[in-house]
Formats: sequence, C-alpha cells, structure tokens
Amino acid sequence: MITYSIIQKSRLEGGLRLDAEYYQPEYLKLIDNLNMLGAVPVGEVATNLKRKFKPQKGELFQYIEISEVDLSTGEYNKAEILGENAPDRAQWIVKQNDVIVSTVRPIRNAVSLIREDVKNLVCSSGFAVLKPEKIEPEYLFAYLKSQPIVKLLDRKTTATMYPAVTIEDILETKICLGDQAFRKEIVDAVIEAQRELGSSRYLYSQAENLLLEELGMKDFEIDDDLSYIVNLSEVKSARRADAEYFQPKYKKIISKLKSQNAKLLGELVGRVKIKIKPKSEEIYKYIEISDVNIGSGDVGFNEIIGKELPANARIPIKGGELLISKVRPTRGAISIVPFDFNYNFICSGAFSVFKAAEVLKEYLFVVLRSVVGKLQFEEPTTGTSYPTITDEDVENILVPVLPKPTQQKIADSVRKSHEARSKAKQLLEQAKGKIENLIEK
Repeated sequence: MITYSIIQKSRLEGGLRLDAEYYQPEYLKLIDNLNMLGAVPVGEVATNLKRKFKPQKGELFQYIEISEVDLSTGEYNKAEILGENAPDRAQWIVKQNDVIVSTVRPIRNAVSLIREDVKNLVCSSGFAVLKPEKIEPEYLFAYLKSQPIVKLLDRKTTATMYPAVTIEDILETKICLGDQAFRKEIVDAVIEAQRELGSSRYLYSQAENLLLEELGMKDFEIDDDLSYIVNLSEVKSARRADAEYFQPKYKKIISKLKSQNAKLLGELVGRVKIKIKPKSEEIYKYIEISDVNIGSGDVGFNEIIGKELPANARIPIKGGELLISKVRPTRGAISIVPFDFNYNFICSGAFSVFKAAEVLKEYLFVVLRSVVGKLQFEEPTTGTSYPTITDEDVENILVPVLPKPTQQKIADSVRKSHEARSKAKQLLEQAKGKIENLIEK
C-alpha cells in the first residue's frame, strides 16, 4: 500500500525542505494537534545556555558524553578527567535542573535531567543545554523524551550518516503545557522515578562494597609503575613485547586473587558456542555492544531484518545469559539478559556469552564489573583505538569464590537494584504515556 499526502504550498516552510519524508501525514497530524492544544515553542519556556568550559591544568572535572546516557531512564555516567586531558568535545558547563538534549541522532532519545549540584560538571558539545524558566525541569525532561516529540525532532534531521538537528530546531519545537494539575502528575512521577534510580544505585554499590570488603580490597589501588624489569623468558612465553602488558599491577592483583580461592571463569560457567545463520527475510532482535548501558548493565536491542544484520551477528539468545563485551572490555559493558528476551534474539560475536545459575550469575555480574574484573580485562587487550580481548581471555579471568551465603547477599542486592530500576522505568513510561495521549488524542 502506498502512503501519500497532498501538501499545500503554504505548508512547504518557505521551500527549505522539499523531501517527501518531511511531510508524512503522521508528522502533519502531530503538528496540527499541538497547534490546537495551544503549544508554544520550547524557547519560550526554557533558555539555551552556553556556559563555556575552560579546562584548567591539574583540575579535575566530570564529563558526560552522549554515549553515556541511558536511553530508557536518562541516567548518565560521568568520567573524571584532568583539565589537560580534556577532549575537544567537553564544552558546556551544566548545573542542577538543566535538561540536556542530544542534537545528534535525536531518534535515539538521549535526554537527561541533571540531578546533582556539583562543581565542574561538563557535557559534550553534542548536547543542547536547556535551563527551564517557565516550566518545571521534570516536565520538560519527560516531554522531550515522549515519542511524538522525538519523532518531530527526528523529522528535522539533516544528513544520513550522522543525522543531526540544530539547537534552534529544539528551541522551535512546540511544547504543550497542559494545566497545573496535569503537569504535577508528570513532575511527581519523574521525581519518584529519580528516587527509585537513586535506590538502585545505592543497592548496587552495597553489593560491590560487600564483595570488596570480603576480599580485603575495599580501598584497593594499584598505580602504574614507571619502570620495571622483565625476563626475556616472560616475553617469549607471553608472545608480547609491549611494556604495558608487563605492568607489575597485574601480577599483584592475580596474587591477591589466588589467595582468595579463585577459579577461572571458564571453570565456573559454560560459554555459549552455538552459532546460527540468520534467515534473510526474518526479523531478529539484535543486541550489539552499544545496547549495553555501562552504568547499570541494562541491555536493549534493535529489530533488524536478517539480510541486514552484521556478519558477526551469529549467537542466539534464549534469555538469562551473561554477556561480556570483548571490545573495550574495561568499560564494563556486561549485562544479564532478561528472561523475556527469548524469541528471535541474536547478539554480536563481540560478546562472550555464558550460561550460569541464578545466584552465581548476579555474583559474577558484580565481580566482573568491579576493579577485580576490569584490571584483568585490561592486561590482555590488544589494539589502541578499540582494545579487544578474545573468548579465551575472558574464560581465563580469575574469579574469587566467596562462601555461598555471601554470594547470596550480593545477588539479592543486585536483584533489588534491578527491581528499583524497573519500577523507575515504569514510572517514566507512565509519565511519557500521559503526554503522548494528550498530544495524539
């Protein structure tokens, strides 16, 4: 069936856009609905701030990159960086109650509400920084994450490789304010969701703290040595001659773990080695590295027809697996697959995939995302831009085997953390749903 629409010359926006996609009936209907609801431009209720960041040598700042925003909750991860190491993209200072919106690939919906009042918090130049002035920040956040608005922003994109909008596009987007009672419902839901997310972070930190305390590694830090001596026999055995590989810190953590009844990961769990060939005309739910949120471990997917899947999309997913990224492994892209990911799911070969019993799975999730796992992932990496490790490297990670009751406590905290995140997501979906109903109906 062919979908088409007839556009009046008066609606061609001055001839600035003549591509048919721009005038889809769906978009025109949303615009008409917003106009009937008396919506006003975002720029009338919020200001775009350009607090220019000037990095100072020796001064630490916290940096938010677009890729570190959780697309479902708006949570963000921060990297601590010294001023002299500031990337060129670290451009805008952000403050509590600012709403930051990605101008790149808006369909991904990377929108965050800055929840904290901290000094030297900086975001990428790929964000527009909005300061709500005549609207509650929680409402603006939820509104910009609602699907009708995401669609309208995506409509404005130019280019195909890296679709992007301008800050002016965001400021010109219409926002329906509703009445005070309606906005209060949305604000209350977002605030409650933020509380649940805070609880989730706290519960997970409890799990990791318990692990490190039991291992005697609560304040464990190992600095890089500036110089060290390595025997030629070690170089030959490792088949590596790069100095970084022989940093003494790796031997120190291995020695520490061997005193903790450690076993190889490959001895504790079985790696999924089955591979399939996707059917060209079938729709698959595909999980790639970027679908794992490194802050929370949540995992998402994209629906892709078989013939368009990447060549390494071969590992079938049945639900409940432990995924471990072999690309840039120290980032901690590790996830437990939900059990409802069980029909036509497939993941990238850039993951090592393991099957594990319930308690052990959550325990491993914490171990591998902690300093215990990250330092071991770091040692065997090869490459510079995209450091990688192999399945065998992952299987050879040493895992300290704590008593079962301790593993159970850690697993319980992880489950409660996931439950709190799930509740937060439900609250945000409900808030967005109310906005979507207002606009669409």
